[in-house]
Formats: sequence, C-alpha cells, structure tokens
Amino acid sequence: MTRSIERHLRAQYVLEGAGVPVHRAFPTAGLDQLDPFLLLDHMGPMELAPGDARGFPDHPHRGFETVTYMLEGEFDHADSAGNRGHIETGGAQWMTAGAGLVHSEMPARRLLEEGGHLEGIQLWVNLPRAAKRVPPRYQEVAAAEIPVVDVPGGQARVLSGEAFGAHGPASTHSPILFVHVSVEPDATVTVPSPREQNAFAFFVRGDQADTLHAYAADGDDVEVAGGSSGSEALVLSGAPLREPVARAGPFVMNTREEILEAFDDYEAGRLGRIAAGG
Repeated sequence: MTRSIERHLRAQYVLEGAGVPVHRAFPTAGLDQLDPFLLLDHMGPMELAPGDARGFPDHPHRGFETVTYMLEGEFDHADSAGNRGHIETGGAQWMTAGAGLVHSEMPARRLLEEGGHLEGIQLWVNLPRAAKRVPPRYQEVAAAEIPVVDVPGGQARVLSGEAFGAHGPASTHSPILFVHVSVEPDATVTVPSPREQNAFAFFVRGDQADTLHAYAADGDDVEVAGGSSGSEALVLSGAPLREPVARAGPFVMNTREEILEAFDDYEAGRLGRIAAGG
C-alpha cells in the first residue's frame, strides 16, 4: 500500500556559512524535525567565480551526524583532529560528530582557482542517546561506490539502507534509508518505506523542485512522480528515536544541561581547533 502525503512544504531560502544560498526544507515554521532527521538543506545551485570561497568555515558539532551529498562540484573537509577529506560530484560524506569536533567544508582548490558550479545536500541525522558521546567518525563515499539500479519508471542510487536489491555503502547508528531517485517524464518510481519509520521525499529537480513531501504511516512504500519533464528526489526513511531533543545552534543533545556543557567545552577549546592551513 502506498503511503499518503501528510504534508507538502516549500523550502525556504536562507543564507548559511560564508554566504551560501540554501533552500531549507526543515527546520521551518511548518516542520521542526522529522525524527530522526533534524535538518535538510539544498545548497545552491550557484556559480562560483575564481577566488569565491563561499562555503562553511570552522564550526563545531556534537551529538548528531551530518551528511553532505554532492550533486555537482567539489568540497574539501578539514577538522580539529587533523583529518582531511574530499567529496566530488555524486559522492557523499557521512560524518558522525558524536562527542564533538570542529570542522570546515569549503569549495575544493580547483573551484577556488577556476570557479564553477556547486550544488549539494546537507542532512542532519540525530544520534540515539547511547551514541551521542562516541568518537567522531567519517565515511567518505565516492560516487562509484553508490549502487545504481534501473527501476520501473527511472533509476535509483542507494546511499544507505536496502532498496531494489541494493545495499547502500554508508553504515548508520539507527535504520536509515537514503535513496536518490531519477524519474522519467509522466512516470512514477515506487520506493520501499516501512510504515513504522518516518519518511519524506525532497525534490531537487522537476516541477516540484525544492518541495518536500512528508508521508503518513498508512503504507509501506512511497511513490515519486516524474511530472511533465521528469524529476529527481531524495527519498529518506528512518526509525524514530523517540527521545528528548535539546538543540542549540551546532549542538543536539537530550537535555539543556548537556547543551550548556557543549558550549562550555567549545569555548574552552576542548573540541580542538583546526590547524592553520587546514
């Protein structure tokens, strides 16, 4: 049975980081979160001129995971533990902030020198209470590692979870399905979505670009329509944690006291600093 659409929301335009334009699906006045999902931003699309360093300079995180999925362009990563990373078109970084760190995501050197197109997705996934203090961890997933499946009506890339006989390469602390579907004009793609999980589809291409469909718990799959010109959407579902959420800026914990502790730790330098040139 196909799940019905419970909410249909238009993403809101905001500026983040060093002046990066994003379309924010949530949190907004219409939807605060969709447990275990905390935030969804569609970054860009934007054209960078040579020397244009719009990205996300040094900032801290604790208590959740950030997922950066590049639709086009390249990002370089650096953090307070000395880690370095690089994400290219079609690839992703699944970062578990856990106990906390300071990191940055900026356009890659080639984009800084030559300019070019930049577009991506930023997703925040809450961690269960038992995992909020785990050591930070990175999963860098190259585009070639993400399985691509031809399905009736289009194509699907499976980043995490299982769908269409494929298993996504990213491992998660709670069950998360992350599928990028491309739908042909006037067709539909049906994606499995267990009714006990919260689910949404966010359109990045097509007639409904930058809109979000949140689904009711009345079926076990969702249908994504291609519309008149075809569409692309991210379909996600996750097992709700059903735990208290205390959040402030870059920290997501279970209590206000834990949030205050996170700010104290950051201001005292206990989350570290990114070395110059990092």
